[in-house]
Amino acid sequence: MDSRFHALAELCVNATAVQPGQVLAIGAYTGQEELARAVADVAYAAGALYVDVLYFDPFVKRSRITHADPSTLDFVPSWLPARLEALAERGDARVGFAGIVAPNALAGLDPALSGRDQLPWLKEASRVVSERLTNWNIVPCPHPEWAKVVFPDIPADAAYEKLWEQLWHILRLDEPDPAAAWAARSDQLKASAAALNERRFDALHFKDDGTDLTVGLLPSGTFGGGAFTNVNGIVHLPNVPTEEVFTSPDPERTEGFVTSTKPLVFRDGTIVEGLKVRFEGGRAVDITADVNGEGLRSKTELDEGAARLGEVAIVDGQGRIGPLGTVFYDTLLDENAASHIALGGGFSFAADDQADRDRINKSGIHIDFMIGSPEMEIDGITKNGERVPVLRSGAWQL
Repeated sequence: MDSRFHALAELCVNATAVQPGQVLAIGAYTGQEELARAVADVAYAAGALYVDVLYFDPFVKRSRITHADPSTLDFVPSWLPARLEALAERGDARVGFAGIVAPNALAGLDPALSGRDQLPWLKEASRVVSERLTNWNIVPCPHPEWAKVVFPDIPADAAYEKLWEQLWHILRLDEPDPAAAWAARSDQLKASAAALNERRFDALHFKDDGTDLTVGLLPSGTFGGGAFTNVNGIVHLPNVPTEEVFTSPDPERTEGFVTSTKPLVFRDGTIVEGLKVRFEGGRAVDITADVNGEGLRSKTELDEGAARLGEVAIVDGQGRIGPLGTVFYDTLLDENAASHIALGGGFSFAADDQADRDRINKSGIHIDFMIGSPEMEIDGITKNGERVPVLRSGAWQL
């Protein structure tokens, strides 16, 4: 085994805070077996009761979309959400791996059909995350096919090594104590979130050459960032890397237009490029893209909340992803390089008052896409209309 996978596994298990006696569920794609085995090894050494690995094969999904009756593509076998619900009921741990393993698995298929099959995403995951029922983590898993997409102009072996090199830096594995480095970054993110919460802005305004977007906030809405604490008091870091400060906005008060500054990549590997979205009354009423726009449009038709926002996130320039200038074609990494918004379900913990929690958007999808850039100006708007600079050139202004 490549020893780098073991170091990545140690970071993953530490960030997940796997407890003795917990089941650890791993969600992986075919081609990510080496990291799954390394995580299992470290988790069992940490006292895990059982490690359950569930692999998803994008090529089997291709067969389904190609040959199955289109009316059946939204079918989800009952045992998949039942597994997730059982983990939540027990208060177990979950790990997912990010990164492309088969970039062309769905090439040539109708994006509208592909968009109807949400797997491996389960809509029940939104509730489990919102109610903080498990301690969980997502980490990137280097793969040669992913490296070819990110660095297409160099030989495959060199591309794979360069991907490892950049991820090693992004994940702070080049620090003497990576866990301590992430704890320090978590404290920075929490301080930024606290500064936003103190202001109690009524809305945020995002502005650059391709974006003029106002996102309304809930009266008791709260920003968060860094480490989470689940219902059982387990402190964990859900995403590694994480560089965002986020909340769930008012789903009825988004107005304006936005241009995605990085490609959007679905969990099945489908890439949406040149995305532009216009909002009216909180809804995405016009969605266009240079590539695969129909795939996103079909997803926003899956339920009532799918065309509304469930998240707005600010990413500063202090992280390690943005300065590299690399487009990773992976949401976990690219969303932490730039400020972003998400269509679909929000987080029930992102508001203090129950009335506001009840208003947080509900949907079976949650799709992040990146809107930030070094030129992006973000202002907070108070209830009396005062505009307060929040972010300029990637630096916090509060």
